[in-house]
Amino acid sequence: MTSIPKTPSRYRSRSDAKTPLTPSVISAFNGISLSPKKRSHPADLSNPFIAKSRPVSPVKRATGGGITVSDSFQRQASGGVIRKGGIETRLDVVTRDYVPPTSQPRPELKRSRSTPATRERTQSTSDSRDRFITTRDSDDVAATLELMSLNPKSTSPGHTARLAAATGVPLNRRVLSYHEAPPASSSDSTLSQQRELARPLYGRPGELPSSTNSVTNKSRRIPTQPERVLDAPGMVDDFYLNIVSWSVQNVVAVALAESTYVWRADTGNVSHLGEAPEGTYVSSVDFSNDGSYLGVGLGTGEVELWDLEAGQKLRTMGGHQGQIAVLSWNAHILSSGCGDGSIWHHDVRVPRHKIMELLGHTGEVCGLKWRADGELLASGGNDNVVNIWDGRVGDVMEGARGQAKWTKRNHTAAVKAIAWCPWQSSLLASGGGTNDATVHVWNSGTGARLHSLKTPSQVSSIIWSPHKKEILTTHGYPTNAIMVHAYPSLERIAEIRDAHDSRVLYTAVGPAGDVVCTGAGDENLKFWRIWEGASVKKKKEGKERSSSTTRSGILSIR
Repeated sequence: MTSIPKTPSRYRSRSDAKTPLTPSVISAFNGISLSPKKRSHPADLSNPFIAKSRPVSPVKRATGGGITVSDSFQRQASGGVIRKGGIETRLDVVTRDYVPPTSQPRPELKRSRSTPATRERTQSTSDSRDRFITTRDSDDVAATLELMSLNPKSTSPGHTARLAAATGVPLNRRVLSYHEAPPASSSDSTLSQQRELARPLYGRPGELPSSTNSVTNKSRRIPTQPERVLDAPGMVDDFYLNIVSWSVQNVVAVALAESTYVWRADTGNVSHLGEAPEGTYVSSVDFSNDGSYLGVGLGTGEVELWDLEAGQKLRTMGGHQGQIAVLSWNAHILSSGCGDGSIWHHDVRVPRHKIMELLGHTGEVCGLKWRADGELLASGGNDNVVNIWDGRVGDVMEGARGQAKWTKRNHTAAVKAIAWCPWQSSLLASGGGTNDATVHVWNSGTGARLHSLKTPSQVSSIIWSPHKKEILTTHGYPTNAIMVHAYPSLERIAEIRDAHDSRVLYTAVGPAGDVVCTGAGDENLKFWRIWEGASVKKKKEGKERSSSTTRSGILSIR
């Protein structure tokens, strides 16, 4: 038996009696745990950052050390009942631990079109696909369409098939599909490419899709090539001038810069009529009603009168302060339109030639035409105005002024094209320039606008057919065309595109009313057979035309 060490005498109690260890004391000592316990402190309620204390987690009993575990104790622990010192404790023993399931690939979430993309997309996916346009394969699209709500139980298969056939949309294909653009044609010439680039700049309603010669009415076909071409070097390219005239004696007068030439259509002879004074040019020409005299307007404001048969100048009438852009005859009255907006009536029989002045334009007068009966005079100017004047002059004093009967402001560009209808005297047609490109038909008796026609380009002249209810118009950029329209429907009958290499500016109709002469800045005079004569049968006319044709070459005026 081992000896118990004695306590030093200075710490020894007074009583030396030994207290025996009873079994109850030993069991009490065995129940004492030697593990330190954490002290719990009450939470500080005044400090918001210190939370309330939680129950102390149990401390595991130390299994290491010198405490030995007997076999009986282990058997009791495995059974869940521990008996020691008369105390029985029951424990819930876990005999099978939790085994987590094996990791499986996460299924891809399906989302609707309105649900935004999640942040889990990789950078490569975001780069290769668009945010709003899906890039699915055709198999995926087909599988998706198969799952669409086409319920054969509630919908008749025949109705669905008929609906798909009527709409032309296959059931298993996308309605909107994206394809690559077709390759550009390699056969386009430079000219056609330039025309396509310029088309949006000049395109207007009524323009034909092609730039080739075309006829829109199968019942009427007109030649697309001129019967005769005259070389006219020095012809001025000026929209406001009127330098071509055709008389009832079948004589054509044309002004080339400062010179005036006369070409006789019957014989083909060309003669030089006269020269303008030094420092000026010829700006307008017009024959008298009987074709015996020719009025010549100059850029300095003078009006010359020439005897055609004698080939000499009869007189010069001055007084205007600007160029004379247009002339028009009515018996012995020669009217002139000036650049200052005034219109003068000249009586060529008397020394004091000015008998009346008409003031109704603020811009240059570039269109002027007497009606055949001489009762009305129509004028158009650079101020976009059309005026209709009373033609009755009478015995008035010098310097008398007249007022316009009707004033029309429907055009939005300069009005050069003015023409009276030969078979219905109350009709007047007018055409505007580039910014307008519109033909209006007026009733001169009531002042009402009867018809309007939008054309592809500027209107440079208008001619009524003497024998048919048709209107011919000539045009400038970009078509340079000659167009024929039916009246009153204004339906396009025929069109000759690119009649000249430049804009068609000057026109005149022959005495028979069948051939039209056109002039342009390309320095050419061309003669086109647009209509048939009224008193000649077609067969006879064909023979005469074949015998008098002049298509074998280009003649020169100079």
